[in-house]
Amino acid sequence: MEKVLNKSDLIARLSSECENIPEKTIEDATKQIIDLMVDTLSQNGRVEVRGFGSFSLHHREPRVARNPKTGEKVTVKATAIPHFKPGKALREAVNHHR
Repeated sequence: MEKVLNKSDLIARLSSECENIPEKTIEDATKQIIDLMVDTLSQNGRVEVRGFGSFSLHHREPRVARNPKTGEKVTVKATAIPHFKPGKALREAVNHHR
């Protein structure tokens, strides 16, 4: 069975761990953190969380591809793909629990 921790679950678990902080404050802080990460990446920045990992962009150059149905040449625009690289502590923790 796949375990999923979505944003609502994260907020609820943080609220139960931090009983003296209102859930609304934790929800606002969580949203601000995510927004800050998105904003940093959208400006071609990098987000590093020591022990967890880093988020960056991988850039794909424009290219010419083919439509598989028609064989027609199609121009594909340059794109930036978000990329996550896990930190050493995260890799070790995940492999320890296997």
